[in-house]
Amino acid sequence: MIDKLFPDVYQLAHELGMVPSILTNGSRLWSPAVLDLLTSRRPHRITISVYGATAESYDRLTRRRGAFRLFWKGLHAAHEAGLPLALSMIVTRHNAHEVPQMKAIAQRLEVPLDEYVNMTPTIYGGAESLPAQSAEHLRKRQVFTGCNAGHTFFHVDPHGMASICKVGRDPQIPLLETGTDGLRQLGGIADRLLLRQGGCTGCLLQGTCGTCMPLVTLYCKAKAPLATYCQHRERKEEAR
Repeated sequence: MIDKLFPDVYQLAHELGMVPSILTNGSRLWSPAVLDLLTSRRPHRITISVYGATAESYDRLTRRRGAFRLFWKGLHAAHEAGLPLALSMIVTRHNAHEVPQMKAIAQRLEVPLDEYVNMTPTIYGGAESLPAQSAEHLRKRQVFTGCNAGHTFFHVDPHGMASICKVGRDPQIPLLETGTDGLRQLGGIADRLLLRQGGCTGCLLQGTCGTCMPLVTLYCKAKAPLATYCQHRERKEEAR
């Protein structure tokens, strides 16, 4: 919402018949101009990320003084305006002690809450986010049984570069050059990217693996420990 073109883009999307969903930190939701836009052209849902229940933990995690104050101000302004809200609780080692208080915020406002505890490398393969994880809150992933990325949905960045999803961004299709016809290439790209590759090729345990190959690729680029993305490290070593 800090983008000066956000109001124009949002309004155009709405006029074209789209039903937008917004993911935000909530820091701009108190703005009268933003509230007027969103109440007159209601989104399907506004999901607000929660990085802590106090200014101390929230500002420390975001590394921005005053971030909690703006989040709190925006959250309550949007709630009072009757906008459709949901919360995403981001759990890290910096705010894990405030999990009950963050849950209480959602309960008090009577809005849905999702918990995010497993961090992934950055889209460029960096491992910066991994050390921030709260070890005691990490979840084991469910078995990966396939994905419709590139077939029934896709991702486009602000520069018009389309990819099968926000994780598997290479290769990309330059939509400003190809037009929407370029989207036809994504299905084939997805079929190739989702095949087991590299060290995962021929793994006898891949039928119970919980990580898709594009995500495995990011972990490998980040030089993350095997246990971070392979749930069968010990069993795989025994199988070998």
